Amino acid sequence: MLRDWKHRWRTARARADVTARLREPPAARAHGLPSPLVVSLTSYPRRFGTLALTLGGLLTQTVQADATILWLGDGQASMLPPDVLSLRSRSLTIAETRDLRSYTKIVPALLAHPEAAIVTADDDVHYEASWLGGLVAAMDGPRTIPCHRAHRVRMSAGAIASYEDWDRNIRAPERGPLVFPTGVMGVLYPPGGLHEEATRADLFQELSPTADDVWLWWMHRMAGSTARKVGGRSRVLEWPASQEVNLRAGNMAGAGNDRAVAAMTARYGLPPTFG
Repeated sequence: MLRDWKHRWRTARARADVTARLREPPAARAHGLPSPLVVSLTSYPRRFGTLALTLGGLLTQTVQADATILWLGDGQASMLPPDVLSLRSRSLTIAETRDLRSYTKIVPALLAHPEAAIVTADDDVHYEASWLGGLVAAMDGPRTIPCHRAHRVRMSAGAIASYEDWDRNIRAPERGPLVFPTGVMGVLYPPGGLHEEATRADLFQELSPTADDVWLWWMHRMAGSTARKVGGRSRVLEWPASQEVNLRAGNMAGAGNDRAVAAMTARYGLPPTFG
């Protein structure tokens, strides 16, 4: 009961935070990166009821992105509620594309803006005003992949251990080849930070159809990039009623991620993580 009360209290505070920022946006500074900065996410009709809350947080950051793009499957833009459509006046771009499930949040942006740093976000999470600034501040080289939340991959007998045995939601800042970004709290991919096969739908749909984090970890390691986890242990606040359909449930149980790791290892071998 206490846990439920705390979650309701945190949710109420988050709603109030987004409402206040939309009413009076924080002063935003330029990002200062050598490339354009694009925030990219996707959604689908079952999440549209709380989508404006997430978008409101993304559009009122203390660091200004050059674009914030909501990618939707073909025909879904007409289903958006008025509170989402109204955010176009705050520089939200809404675009329809081929539905690639969770990959829709990054692949269309990589194809449309290859010159840009792409920051991925989820559609069901509260993002504080300093969220984007924290990722940008951690960019210290063209092969750095900043993230707010990450696991640490563990090895067993020369292979990647079961996902259940990884160190979850690591507690301190860390950089290294075993740092595994989780997309829920945002990841920044600089231009060229991912392998050239990152946008190959035929491959990721076969090898890692529900585990985009696994695919993107392999792709950034194969490109010679290294993840940098920002800050302490990340706390995720998901909006109530947004979790009826959640791919993470299967992956967090281990099976989805373990299947993807096995398929990726079979095709590519271990990523260049251990040399």
